[in-house]
Amino acid sequence: MLITGAELADGRVRDVRIRDGTIDAVEPTNAGLDPDAGEGVVDARGRHLLPGAVDVHVHFREPGGSHKETWTSGSRSAAAGGVTAVVDQPNTSPPTVDGDAFDEKAELAAESLVDYGINGGVTADWDPESLFERPLFALGEVFLADSTGDMGIAVDLFEDALAEAAARDVPVTVHAEDETLFDEGALEGDLGGVGTAATADAWSAYRTAEAEVAAVERALGAAAESDAQVHIAHTSTPEGIDAVVAARESETGEDGNATAGAAPPTCEVTPHHLFLSRENAGRLGTFGRMNPPLRSEERRAAVFERLRDGDVDVVATDHAPHTADEKRRGLADAPSGVPGVETLYPLLLESVRKGELTLERVRDVAAANPASIFGMDAKGRVAEGADADLVLVDLTNPREIEAGALHSACGWTPFEGLQGVFPELTLVRGEVVYERDPVTGAESFGEPAGRNVREP
Repeated sequence: MLITGAELADGRVRDVRIRDGTIDAVEPTNAGLDPDAGEGVVDARGRHLLPGAVDVHVHFREPGGSHKETWTSGSRSAAAGGVTAVVDQPNTSPPTVDGDAFDEKAELAAESLVDYGINGGVTADWDPESLFERPLFALGEVFLADSTGDMGIAVDLFEDALAEAAARDVPVTVHAEDETLFDEGALEGDLGGVGTAATADAWSAYRTAEAEVAAVERALGAAAESDAQVHIAHTSTPEGIDAVVAARESETGEDGNATAGAAPPTCEVTPHHLFLSRENAGRLGTFGRMNPPLRSEERRAAVFERLRDGDVDVVATDHAPHTADEKRRGLADAPSGVPGVETLYPLLLESVRKGELTLERVRDVAAANPASIFGMDAKGRVAEGADADLVLVDLTNPREIEAGALHSACGWTPFEGLQGVFPELTLVRGEVVYERDPVTGAESFGEPAGRNVREP
């Protein structure tokens, strides 16, 4: 395949040739990359070519929750949003805490359209020996709060997990909330039904910002003692991001490189913490229950500012779908989590269109940085030798986000009514996994061809 006349994130206009699943050449347009006999040509003039997004935080729900999402539906949603690799978290049923559970999930993941990683979980009865015999992506999402039942762990077990990970050179992704700092009083009284502002807002008041900051600091301190590579998931407060930045600066020299031990700590933020706040509680009701919760508009704006200024390493979705019926339960019973894998790139690209972010910054936090941080050298780049994981977008053609036009099995989105710039074409290792006609809107998907990124 030859893609001609595409503008890259840095403004260069290039032709890109793909052979055998990788990028064979990237040359200035009209510099000699003529089509070979029988070679398919994509005319990309007027559009941007980006590396596929690498979403290092999804919950595709299989095994055990296929009524919410499957590897087929989740990966179709990813492909339609320009995500070409995902990392699935361990809190499925059974949880991915031993080799047998890993094997069961890996068999299901064979139905994925996009490449994937599988994280191992840490519980009181986890089996690290059998887990590390498998092509494990990382440990995590390791919980420092009891936010998903028995997946919450004590600090001593967390430290044991860090030691195991450091010994095996495996990253650890951390869900940081200190439940001892939750405000129980926020959940007292009549919280109303699904459509009331009290529901989502009470959840935000309950899971305090202070609980996140304290847990982030504790995780960073433990990581420094263990030399483990730690990545803080879904950081929802500017204070949490600042703690990661401070720890990173203390562990790097003037050149920005690690002075000793493990890689410096990193952090991610989610689109829902970037684009939604407690001001959206009235619209969302119990659909806005998530962990960590929505924060104040002031904190949301400060998190976005840190994204823009370079303090945030990664944007990942924490794609955590539940059915609408499940989310309509009262606040105490509605499960936490929102879908988001399909709207990651579209929301960020809309911010580019509006002049709030640069395209290079979006490329870095959605693709280049997660690939680099987690050791996926062939991902996240439009460069010779890289996997041909590519996304073609038209920044002049946004559309309204509508649940009915998305592909997650859960059938709803917290971003209903917002604008997004969606892909016209998504390639995984040179294969078309998603295509949309920009005029008619007609869509087509490729066949499952996803691979475990940790396998040779």
